[in-house]
Amino acid sequence: MRLNYHNKSERKLKSRMKKRVRIRKKVFGTTERPRLSVFRSASHIYAQVIDDTCGKTLASASTVMGKVSEDKSGKDTAAGIGTEIAKLALQKNISSVVFDRGGYLYHGRIKALADAAREAGLKF
Repeated sequence: MRLNYHNKSERKLKSRMKKRVRIRKKVFGTTERPRLSVFRSASHIYAQVIDDTCGKTLASASTVMGKVSEDKSGKDTAAGIGTEIAKLALQKNISSVVFDRGGYLYHGRIKALADAAREAGLKF
């Protein structure tokens, strides 16, 4: 994929994808300890618990699903998604996960989601 390096958004995407690949080389979800993957867009945040050995999503939560109120700030909404994904994982007897930040900095909405998931009972 050839990118125009004069375009800031393309440079940022390329940089995040490089970081994502480096992270995914090290982070692998197993049946005992699946991967908690996070994706953040401008208006939504998504979280999935994935077992990479069989390639299945075990639990997922996002702001698109509508379970968390979106009239809060971004960090509050992300924290709600973190709590929701932790509840869903604990219902399926998953208490320990590997956190995959997806190339994003561990800051802001990503950190809020991770902290809320930890407070709700997930270990990572």
